[in-house]
Amino acid sequence: MSDMHSNSKLDDLIVTLIDSVKGFEHSAEKAEAARYRSFFTEMAGERRTAVATLQAASRAEGGKPADCGSAAATLHRRFEDLRAALGGGDAAIVREVERGEDYLKEEFDRVLADQRMPPAAMAAVREAYASVRRGHDKANALKHELESAG
Repeated sequence: MSDMHSNSKLDDLIVTLIDSVKGFEHSAEKAEAARYRSFFTEMAGERRTAVATLQAASRAEGGKPADCGSAAATLHRRFEDLRAALGGGDAAIVREVERGEDYLKEEFDRVLADQRMPPAAMAAVREAYASVRRGHDKANALKHELESAG
């Protein structure tokens, strides 16, 4: 039997994580500095694992998990391109990545506070959240490092 509430919440997170994968891949292609490319590539891989974790949880709850991202994220990547083209370089990319990570963390925080989520689904969300936390904290640190240097 399908739990529509948990599947809806899981799907929201899955779509947002797929957007994150694509965003990190895009940022890795655009970044000039190897250290940023490496971080973005590493995070894209971690997020793919988080997507798979949540998709498995959705299936276990009787759902048919999402397998694509959102149109809004595509627009966000174009905005990142525009900022970089206008002279923002890696600093602009890192700022946009950090902004995306803030959004993703907020989405996860909402689901983690949801008392209606079944224990197995919540365990999968917590597991995926570890990647979100790491990515958020690292992107935030990189942004502040760039602000201090500039």
